[in-house]
Amino acid sequence: MTLRCLFVDFNSYFASVEQYDEPALLGRPVAVVPVMSATTCAIAASYEAKAFGVKTGTPVWEALELCPDIVLREARPARYIAMHHRLMAAIEECIPHGKAESIDEVPCWLIGRERERANAETIAQRIKQRLVDEGFSPAIRCSIGVAPNRFLAKTASDMRKPDGLTVLEEVDLPSALHSLTLREFCGIGPSVEQRLLRAGIHTSEQLCAASRSQLRAAWGSIEGERYWLQLRGHELPGRTERRASLGHSHVLGPELRTFEGARAVLFKLLAKAAMRLRHERYLAGGLSIRIRFVGMENRFERDLTFAPLDDTPTLLRLLGEELASLETAIERKRWNVKRHPPLSVAVTLTQLEPVGSITQELMATRGRAKAISATLDSINRRYGNNTLYFGAMQEALEQDAAPMRIPFATIPEAGLEEDVAARGKPADSAEELWLERERQFKVLAEEAHRKAREQPERIKAVTAKPFGAGGWTRGTSKEPPAAPGTTGSLF
Repeated sequence: MTLRCLFVDFNSYFASVEQYDEPALLGRPVAVVPVMSATTCAIAASYEAKAFGVKTGTPVWEALELCPDIVLREARPARYIAMHHRLMAAIEECIPHGKAESIDEVPCWLIGRERERANAETIAQRIKQRLVDEGFSPAIRCSIGVAPNRFLAKTASDMRKPDGLTVLEEVDLPSALHSLTLREFCGIGPSVEQRLLRAGIHTSEQLCAASRSQLRAAWGSIEGERYWLQLRGHELPGRTERRASLGHSHVLGPELRTFEGARAVLFKLLAKAAMRLRHERYLAGGLSIRIRFVGMENRFERDLTFAPLDDTPTLLRLLGEELASLETAIERKRWNVKRHPPLSVAVTLTQLEPVGSITQELMATRGRAKAISATLDSINRRYGNNTLYFGAMQEALEQDAAPMRIPFATIPEAGLEEDVAARGKPADSAEELWLERERQFKVLAEEAHRKAREQPERIKAVTAKPFGAGGWTRGTSKEPPAAPGTTGSLF
């Protein structure tokens, strides 16, 4: 079985970009955070920070305890996207690559004599040397895996970090995988791991030795059979999955933890989701609204169903009607906003149907709403997102809430994601890659907030030092001026 895929994984990408832009950070522990607050979490950490136990999801206050000298930098999505394109161009000079699977990962397909081990290793070393020649390295480095399929190549790229090169040939399998834990395999998260454990599969050796039927039973679906085939080097065709939902979420900064602030952010998120809905040519038949509160386990939850639509005015009207009950709760003193302020908000458009698959309404009022939406899309795509916007979004825009986010799995299209006030060069607005890991960062941030409420004394001790919550930076590190095209907080 020949080598078919060379997989490039940029190490600690977000933190590495920060070190590249600020050479004084090279060799120092760095963590990238969504907002500068002790109660949020790290979304990326340099290898120097990882040596102290700081990793993705580590609460900021805990990171400061583990590594008092850590440098915190607020996420800059637009900068990471710009660097992504430069790095992809550098790889292209060495080998044509496939579609980037995330902001920091890309598979490259080997053909002809490139599939010979010596030639594949030469290409990998050429990519690494290209990073050096163009000045990206030593700040930005990559680990590369070469294997018979994309799955094994990605697994190989994780086996030797940072800056590693691992080749898995047929003769190396499966023994080369036996040193891995179950969670170190692609596609095995907490839930799948528990299924495997219940099936009596506790080690990677047992996983590799399991039969096709055993893995199907463990997964409870044909995915187990697909996994069995991938472990043996087979390249499987990708599956086309129909989109089921589309939405956005945002962890509110302290200045927006009021009813009015949460309402403004929800309106902005829904307007952005509606624009994406039309861009991807879907209609939505449902709307889910979620609000979490500080110090409360109960959430505000609403799930609406309606005739499929895609216009922004109607969706915002439905949202406003549901939020009216919260205003009533405040007036009747059933909700003390100061005691339990809103922490995070989310809107999700559900029951999606492709445009043209159903007959739409012919009501004149709906026709006007659709015309308004089309006009807004046209103007905002030409002059910048939210050049024109609905008044209810004003406070969210003033506070630069819910800006463009940068996930690992996709590259956003800045034309739909980035507000006009944050726009840089027009060239940054042409790329498309969507937000697969957006919810993961939201969950991590909410978990960090929950832990912070359980550790008030430790938080107090941390924030009493030169660093702390509320728009701070370490006294020993200077934040460089924001470059054109940068955005604010990640959430």
